[in-house]
Amino acid sequence: MDDIDSFTEDEHAMRQFMPSSFGKQDASVDVEAQIQRCRRATVDERKQAITSKKQSDDEEDDDDDDSSEGEDEDEFPVSHELLIKTHDKAITSMTLDPSGTRLVTGSTDSTIKLHDLSAMTPTTIRAFKTVDPHAAKSSAVNSETHPVHQVLFSPHSGSQLLVITAFPQARILSRDGELVKEFKKGDMYLRDMHNTKGHISEITSGAWHPTNWDLFVTAGTDSTLRIWNVNNSMEQKEVIVHKSRSAGSAGRTRMTAVAWGSPIQGGNNILVGAALDGSLVMWNGDGPYHRPAAEIRDAHVKDAWTSGLDISADGRLVITRGGDDTIKLWDTRKFKTPITTVTHASTSSQYPTSNIRFSPNSSNVITGSETGHLHILNPATLRPELVTPVTPGSPLITVNWHPKLNQIFTGSANGQTTILFNPKISHNGALTILSKAPKKRHLDDDPNFTTSLDPLGMAGDATAPGGMPGAQANTFSSRHPTIGLTASGKSRDPRRPHLPATTPFAKNTPDQNYVKESIPHSSMRDEDPVEALKKYATKDKLFTKAWEENQPKPIYKDYDSEDEEARHADKKVKR
Repeated sequence: MDDIDSFTEDEHAMRQFMPSSFGKQDASVDVEAQIQRCRRATVDERKQAITSKKQSDDEEDDDDDDSSEGEDEDEFPVSHELLIKTHDKAITSMTLDPSGTRLVTGSTDSTIKLHDLSAMTPTTIRAFKTVDPHAAKSSAVNSETHPVHQVLFSPHSGSQLLVITAFPQARILSRDGELVKEFKKGDMYLRDMHNTKGHISEITSGAWHPTNWDLFVTAGTDSTLRIWNVNNSMEQKEVIVHKSRSAGSAGRTRMTAVAWGSPIQGGNNILVGAALDGSLVMWNGDGPYHRPAAEIRDAHVKDAWTSGLDISADGRLVITRGGDDTIKLWDTRKFKTPITTVTHASTSSQYPTSNIRFSPNSSNVITGSETGHLHILNPATLRPELVTPVTPGSPLITVNWHPKLNQIFTGSANGQTTILFNPKISHNGALTILSKAPKKRHLDDDPNFTTSLDPLGMAGDATAPGGMPGAQANTFSSRHPTIGLTASGKSRDPRRPHLPATTPFAKNTPDQNYVKESIPHSSMRDEDPVEALKKYATKDKLFTKAWEENQPKPIYKDYDSEDEEARHADKKVKR
């Protein structure tokens, strides 16, 4: 028995020492702990202020209140958050592809950032590529840059990215940020906007066609909406000229926002545009476009920038957020007066791309505020159902509620992207990131790309908003300048030398050493030509030696003196 016991102990010790399988072993990760560290301290400030004033003596009532708060918290995906700090300036627009794996943000720093949510880990939350839309073309050298107004993935596959900047030309980029097409700019000296082949001034907004994925529309400050075909970049397909009726505008105004309604759920295909003269105009989405189907002249106050515009999923409701500190709900079937109007502080004067969006099923409306709060509104009354702080003190500019992920993405004036989610009702996205083991830094790794972590994967006590530790949050922001390549193709990492691109012409072009060694007398290019000729004339006579033997001798006609006098006399007579 003693031998058997000793054998069992030895076998147990051997199993502890030897691995159970070969290959790379994944480190265990506590997913629940990582998700719990992303839990938000304050979910709904409005309800929290109300409940703090209540005093209840009944314990059962307290339990009921707690359960109701939990139900409200699970209704919207806002219980947890994850931060992405990549931009240095305000984020003006963001978009996600239909699958929810690729996130693109645009900023006033004239760049767009590409993020792959499926490849991120809790310690590598960053953009994998930075693109300047104006320098994406390889032939563009020292090109000017402009703030990004809007970025939009194509709604069918997400293979194309529409980029709208403060420039008259729209651009189509690939999924990886490569320039595909640059659309035509119009002739600014033509008076009739119908005759120009493109916008003659800055584009403010754009939208894809809901069903025909080859079409998109752009709104410009030249008082036009232009419908483009992605296969023809030299001229727009249709021109819609909005004739302003306000005094002093000479028939022109600036188009500030545009939206294309979806007939998928049985509604009408409509095209709605907002203008700086306060008007809201609706056209039939399939044409004709020579006159609008309906127009509201004083939808918002004149010269107030209406930045937010969206159409519900059924195509029957239109929501607008104007620069006159109001949000208005409109019915496309009675497009005359708003159904509901509420007061909401505007940020469009400072950030003209501040948007407002319907939720995926149009059961709610979301928008940001100048205080950095996210407002989830009831679409019928426009009253807030939930007000949650995202970036307190920094205006919340752009919002996006992805239907497949059921997560809310926000962009703020401080350059921060926030992903709001709820583990119970959300899918993938931020949960995919938190389900991975944090990448630990190796001795030879670049410290700008990885972060040292404790065994649990994250610091236990000091955490920044969003569940990320304060030290790591600083690491994420400081990691940005050395990520990827610059617009000119140079590496941001100072330790990596810049290697120029090797072109076919460069491969066949001989260098200076080859010329000196292989071509005789090639060093004459570095000498003074006058001195070189004198040298060869005195010594070898390299250039004149051949003429010494076969140089022809000049033969001139000899004239007598009498013949010359007679010839001169004849000339005088003739004169």
